Amino acid sequence: MALARSLAVAGHRVLGTTTSPEHLSAMATAGIEPHLLRLGSDFGTAAEELLHRLLHTADVLVLNVPPRAAAAGAYPALLRPVHRAVAAAGTRHVLFVSSTSVYPDEARVMRESDAVSTRDAASDVLRAEGHFVPRYGQWKSTVVRLGGLIGPERAPGRFLAGRRDLAQGNAPVNLVHLTDVVGVLSAIIKHGAWGHTFNVCAAQHPLRRDFYPAAAQYLKLESPTFKAGNDVSGKTIDSSLVRNVLPYEFRHDDVLAALPYC
Repeated sequence: MALARSLAVAGHRVLGTTTSPEHLSAMATAGIEPHLLRLGSDFGTAAEELLHRLLHTADVLVLNVPPRAAAAGAYPALLRPVHRAVAAAGTRHVLFVSSTSVYPDEARVMRESDAVSTRDAASDVLRAEGHFVPRYGQWKSTVVRLGGLIGPERAPGRFLAGRRDLAQGNAPVNLVHLTDVVGVLSAIIKHGAWGHTFNVCAAQHPLRRDFYPAAAQYLKLESPTFKAGNDVSGKTIDSSLVRNVLPYEFRHDDVLAALPYC
């Protein structure tokens, strides 16, 4: 919604779909042409025709369907009708919003090459990415793997407030502010940065045991506690590639300093 609103304000014609009828009026008020579309078991002929019609009129498809919308193992199948429609409609550009959850939870730096999006990958999300990386050049695509989202209505101080004896206190946080997500996605579209896979994450990675108590205290909530120990765990997401390719300057690389903007 934030991206669609930003694109509409910039003068683009934006077609948006939602699974919830109660969101249609808010989308229209924001300058988005709203349509009701639900993937899954009840995806029928009418929905398929609507999807084809929308894609025929769109220059860019921004596909942002959360994996939690599907049962375990079913995420690629959930998106398969979209893949078929993209191919049939002759869609020119696909921007696939993915997640840094595709990387193993190992105590090392993770770059884009550490997880390859193929149609037979072990990860549901990686297999779904593979649907939209064209094999024969039918369209151009870019995959964006987002860190954990923070921002308005996503205040990180609420994530773990009051919880006790949490594990992985020495793991780094890999977060990104909504402002930077919208900025990066908009820049990809504006500058035609196709054919890439990008990690999108704040540059600073404080430890969980430092960040989440500070975030809770900022909201005057009870701080979480973490198990004692000096174990080193958790991945660190490297987002240097997107910074080198795109002419976009991140606004919230210091996630502690970003707390007032959440």
